[in-house]
Amino acid sequence: MFRVSVILVAAGSGTRMGGVPKQFLHLGSMTVVEHSIHTFAQIPSVAEIIVVTKEEEISRMKSLLDEYNEVIPIKVTAGGSTRQESVARGVEACGQEITHVAIHDAARPLVRRKDVEHVFADALEYRAATLGVVSKDTIKVVHHGIIDETPQRSTLYLTQTPQVFEIVLYRRAMKFAALHEFDFTDDCQLVEAIGVPVHMTPGDYRNMKLTTPEDIAVAQALLEEEERKSSRMRIGHGYDVHRLVEGRKLILGGVEISHTVGLLGHSDADVLVHAVMDALLGAAALGDIGQHFPDTDPAFAGADSIKLLEYVCALLAKQGYHVGNIDATIIAQKPKLAEFLPQMREKIATACKVGLDAVNIKATTEEKLGFTGEERGIAAHAIVLIES
Repeated sequence: MFRVSVILVAAGSGTRMGGVPKQFLHLGSMTVVEHSIHTFAQIPSVAEIIVVTKEEEISRMKSLLDEYNEVIPIKVTAGGSTRQESVARGVEACGQEITHVAIHDAARPLVRRKDVEHVFADALEYRAATLGVVSKDTIKVVHHGIIDETPQRSTLYLTQTPQVFEIVLYRRAMKFAALHEFDFTDDCQLVEAIGVPVHMTPGDYRNMKLTTPEDIAVAQALLEEEERKSSRMRIGHGYDVHRLVEGRKLILGGVEISHTVGLLGHSDADVLVHAVMDALLGAAALGDIGQHFPDTDPAFAGADSIKLLEYVCALLAKQGYHVGNIDATIIAQKPKLAEFLPQMREKIATACKVGLDAVNIKATTEEKLGFTGEERGIAAHAIVLIES
């Protein structure tokens, strides 16, 4: 089975970026390193992501990427004094089931999924492959300030990442480089040194490496252009209802409300959050909460629905979506809910990682009509907009 460990090299010091490590700089709504995580996490053959960073940045990196562990396993390890040593430490952390390693510069946040999948396919066929683009400029070989040679431009490629190798092959190349004290700046060079050809997979010029502050401005413009071209909006509707019974807590929107009765259910029976989750799953065509959290599974007995909502939002993120806005209505005769609505908004907004202005919660009654009016249950409707 083709199982890839992505090694994200993120050990830069940010000297040319005003002292801020470039992996932590913001590009759009995410940090530079998160863009790569987001892209690789969507690819089924990626089994894990290993982030190699400076020793003193490990805690900060773990905190930043903690939420992504719900989507894909992420390890953070300390880098070495050179790129080659940093990559070697990443390889050492790979899981036993891994067949290939994909080494990627965290400072290349605009790599596209289709290009990654292309180089993965080539690595599976050729054992070693890298992304690259033909040089647009004429290259001169210069000695002592004098042009010595002008290579044929059509044969010159600018190597990019990810660079992908069979893990057994790359480990052999690492041992060879260590034995001969080679210190390469490019991962392909290790494999080339043991006589194994590396396939060049056509890449994209937008997969640029961020080196100077000017690069950030260019990358931001490219990202905005890409978002305009690929933006998708989807709408989902969710509905849920639970019976009111004695001996149960009443929890709505993650807020416990004092009442004589509570909602009956396998989890905490938070009817509002359940409606929101169903709306989100529906908008992304990911089924419903019954499929993801079946009431026959003891693991979800008494589950905190806010935690389940966080999981649903992580699922959406894996599909490339984020929450645009939520509008929900609780239908209950009693108790009066107005004073609790701000807390509910805050809980749901936090779980969905959106601002308060993206969440609206309303409460109404059915004027003592039907099962909610007769205080036999509480219902909730939710409409959501998600965007890619």
